[in-house]
Amino acid sequence: MSRAPIAVDHRMPAGVWVLGFVSLLMDVSSEMIHSLLPLFMVATLGASALVVGLIEGLAEATALIVKVFSGALSDYLGKRKGLAVFGYALGALTKPVFALASGAGIVLAARLLDRIGKGVRGAPRDALIADIAPPAIRGAAFGLRQSLDTVGAFAGPLLASGLMLLWADDFRAVFWVAVIPGLLAVALLWAGIREPERPPSEKRGNPISRANLRRLGGDYWWVVGVGGLFTLARFSEAFLVLRAQQTGIALALVPLVMVAMNLVYALAAYPFGKLSDRVSHSRLLAGGLVVLIAADLVLAASPHWGALLGGVALWGIHLGMTQGLLATMVADTAPADLRGTAFGFFNLVSGVAMLVASLVAGLLWDTLGAAFTFYAGAAFCLLTLAVLAWHPVGNAAVRAGRPDTSQES
Repeated sequence: MSRAPIAVDHRMPAGVWVLGFVSLLMDVSSEMIHSLLPLFMVATLGASALVVGLIEGLAEATALIVKVFSGALSDYLGKRKGLAVFGYALGALTKPVFALASGAGIVLAARLLDRIGKGVRGAPRDALIADIAPPAIRGAAFGLRQSLDTVGAFAGPLLASGLMLLWADDFRAVFWVAVIPGLLAVALLWAGIREPERPPSEKRGNPISRANLRRLGGDYWWVVGVGGLFTLARFSEAFLVLRAQQTGIALALVPLVMVAMNLVYALAAYPFGKLSDRVSHSRLLAGGLVVLIAADLVLAASPHWGALLGGVALWGIHLGMTQGLLATMVADTAPADLRGTAFGFFNLVSGVAMLVASLVAGLLWDTLGAAFTFYAGAAFCLLTLAVLAWHPVGNAAVRAGRPDTSQES
């Protein structure tokens, strides 16, 4: 007996737009600080590149590791929004600490608290997008949120650069202004999102029990491994800021390197997100790795301003090609009731890899120089490409015109 064709809704849900604008506002707040923080630590607090790498690595690793517990908790409770609101609020309330910092220890404490907030909100937010978006446009939904997030990521450094020029390189005054968009993000999330109701018959158990971890399956764990290896190739973007400082431009203009990168990232994320719904994930990820190799080689070749702009533009393209794609791959390979946990474990592995990558980058920077740091990143990219060639990551069965079967065990 023939089956009736399945109707596919290609309209983007309003909740995805709201989550995108929440990310935009929080990124304006965060990037106003993060685009200046390496300079603040080196020029004002007297920190070394190794200390910058240690702080950035610990901070980002903390965020990614915390996602394991927040993701599992959101699956257990059956609720995503409350944890997301708490995480965004914690991030917003840590911003004044940067303005008051008198040493690297206080900066580290503030970064850790800020990133704990990011860790708490990240997995529930991503799981919420996967819950809200129809399977046929899930890649586009993650791409849209990432694009709006990245609009904030280039608007923040642009605003920071303008305020630094206006206020004669007053880092602390800029940090105080960053509090405002952070609080607006929390208010929008609280008022603008209605969480989808879960079926009342759905059982709630321990999401990290051995039986549930087995349900995640081999495809999911392979995505986790590839994502971790990929993160080793992509150390903290704080080193892009330090490379910009080596060009000799005024301090107030250094954040423009992040503006350029995030502008390209914002323009690339949504088109590549839509593309991921139709093409091989492995090929698209491999393409992103090739672009990252090119970025590393350009950045290593010369500290000239033109080479720097070319390198950070390529870095932005690789982010647009890969970041929404990795989120889509996790969502597609995990059961719907374990998506929070799935994003959490993915980010645990990526967090450990980010800590290692940033520590190695800081050590190489201090001992062998900037160029060798970027060459090492290119070498890790080649290793990841070799792994992908040996075992490609296949697209999940969830695609346009087909039902979402990810809730089946």
